[in-house]
Amino acid sequence: MSAVIVLIVLWQAVCSLGIVDSFMLPSPVSVISALISELPVLAQHSLVTLAEAFIGLLCGITLGFVIAVLMDRFEPLYRAFYPLIVITQTVPTVAIAPLLVLWFGYEMMPKIILITVTTFFPIAVGLLEGFRSSDKDSVNLLRAMGAGENHIFRHIKLPGALPQFFSGLRISASYAVVGAVISEWLGGFSGLGVYMTRVKKAYSFDKMFAVIILISVISLLLMKLVDLIHKKATPWERSQKK
Repeated sequence: MSAVIVLIVLWQAVCSLGIVDSFMLPSPVSVISALISELPVLAQHSLVTLAEAFIGLLCGITLGFVIAVLMDRFEPLYRAFYPLIVITQTVPTVAIAPLLVLWFGYEMMPKIILITVTTFFPIAVGLLEGFRSSDKDSVNLLRAMGAGENHIFRHIKLPGALPQFFSGLRISASYAVVGAVISEWLGGFSGLGVYMTRVKKAYSFDKMFAVIILISVISLLLMKLVDLIHKKATPWERSQKK
């Protein structure tokens, strides 16, 4: 927190001393003023962006979970599809977004697809690593007692993979907001990305910085929410630390 305060003080000093022109780098005071004055409009756009991010993240979690379970259960699927999953993350989202807009229009669908593609990878990789790092002795013990794969998955693999799942979810939660904003840059009627495009064309860089700060705050809050859910979902971790 202290580092952030020092950075803001330096930023204000650079602007106040005229080292950088105000039209290139607005001062923190100007940015906060723009954020307060535009707060009602930003709130409306934020609701749209958050709706897209939430739906896309939910689809990404579902897709990542299904992929991880299938690749853990069937080794040929793992060997066949894991390289393809990695390849999907090497394609820049900025390159995918125009195609999705071309194919699905300017409504919410292309944005949800882009967010899903962006967010499923950390979920799938985290869960897969958690499944594969489960305690072998516990798995063999359940098998010796006659337990099937479903019981082993429910009682050993899934609880053991939850820490990796939530680590991936923290990353995906921040990716979801950024992915929504990027998709809105290239087409849409509302959302923080659309708002950024409009103020950029008007050269209102104080409002542009205000949106950037708002996006950062939303991402941090979502990551904090994931941490709270993590603590609630894995109470045994706290008991082990104690």
